[in-house]
Amino acid sequence: MTGFRIRWAHTGDALGVATVHVASWKAAYTGLLDQDLLDGLQVEQRRQGWSRWIASSLSGQSTDGGGAEPHRLLVAESDDRVVGWASFGAGREPGMAHLGELAGLYVHPEQWSQHVGHALVVTVEEELRAAGWGEAYLWVLRGNDRAIRFYEEHSWNADGQEKFGDAGGATVLHELRHFRRLSE
Repeated sequence: MTGFRIRWAHTGDALGVATVHVASWKAAYTGLLDQDLLDGLQVEQRRQGWSRWIASSLSGQSTDGGGAEPHRLLVAESDDRVVGWASFGAGREPGMAHLGELAGLYVHPEQWSQHVGHALVVTVEEELRAAGWGEAYLWVLRGNDRAIRFYEEHSWNADGQEKFGDAGGATVLHELRHFRRLSE
């Protein structure tokens, strides 16, 4: 990689975002999620979903199917290729819209430990601050020790809250909430 830049996503990024999404899930979640689920991930299916998501975000419509404010998407680009992305906005859980939320941050495994994730999280924090949020949260998959260490190195600390969700089939997501004061 010769370097990268962080920029706002546009509709033409859906394939790159989907490629990073699938590759990072397969690398990061092996042993944490059902292997059949991971093996079944398809870039084209994710591309279609991301195409709709990005279009909704850019048009100011809800990105999560509810009435909440749309989240936004930043991408990290290197050599005209998306190598990472981060989505964020108002907290989506009931009663959490007063907080910012880092909803997703993924980097292609080939770019791990190349400062892409660092640049994305720092940029998201700046954007959340600029939007007026003094505090924010994120959810991280229990057992994803690499991600947990990364977030803790960036002052996102576990606050003891947990949630369980459905990832499809028999796979249950067990996530831990991490919290960050953005004024630090």
